[in-house]
Amino acid sequence: MPSLSDALAAGPVVLDGGLSTELEARGHDVSSALWSARLLRDDPAAIVAAHAAFAAAGARVATTASYQATVEGFAATGVGAAEARRLIASSVALAREGQGEGWVAGSVGPYGAMLADGSEYSGGYVDTVGVRALRAFHRPRMEILAEAGADVLACETVPAAAEAEALLEEAEALGVPVWLSLTTVVDRDGVARTRRGERARIVFAMAADVAQVVAVGVNCTAPSAVGPGLAATSTAGKPVVVYPNSGETWDAAARRWRGDGGLSPAQVPGWIDAGARLVGGCCRVRPADIAALAAAVE
Repeated sequence: MPSLSDALAAGPVVLDGGLSTELEARGHDVSSALWSARLLRDDPAAIVAAHAAFAAAGARVATTASYQATVEGFAATGVGAAEARRLIASSVALAREGQGEGWVAGSVGPYGAMLADGSEYSGGYVDTVGVRALRAFHRPRMEILAEAGADVLACETVPAAAEAEALLEEAEALGVPVWLSLTTVVDRDGVARTRRGERARIVFAMAADVAQVVAVGVNCTAPSAVGPGLAATSTAGKPVVVYPNSGETWDAAARRWRGDGGLSPAQVPGWIDAGARLVGGCCRVRPADIAALAAAVE
């Protein structure tokens, strides 16, 4: 296998979709604070099967079930630190088993994902949790996933500039390849902003001189907001990653998605024309959707 960076230089690569969505659709309970990470302990075979379904649909990159898997999060459910580290590392092997040929992206979700209160869609915690503390929080999981053999770390659903800064600094310190993906909204002037309100183009510019960054882009963003987000990536001068959600909205209090989905493969050629080289889906995007996206990429 070539490196993922070499593959991106050759053309677009298809990502997977919403792992937790697929697990839930297969009858697994992902409603706890651990979300899909619970199955790393309770039913690892289910995770392999979900990865395999996306691979069969055309995904070349499997994203690990570690978005919400942290030592702190496992500790809250009575899992010791050593076992938590083992479970996080196992997510790479499970993804590799399900994916077969292709690449594995170690999911590094934001601090808010560990809180399980929907704050990854606001970034409000950065007012009290600064860059230094965010670096300390992300470091162990990034180290574990890299040592377990992930081809790249997916620093994803990042809602604020401070957290992007922390992740980029850790990537440089560890010397491991990453992609940086913001969750964005579009203001009334058509400008892409982080969920915290910063201009996305300014945040992406922080990645310009970080050699470890193989791509920047947006995820868990409504399909209608992808265009402005892609335009903002130009300040980084990197390949672009885009994997929106279905367009529905997460209700953290009710722990359910609301609204109607609007992800269409007809949007894919425009994304590729705008520079997208990693294309897939996020929450509420299933293997059938990925198959349609893969066909559009081809």
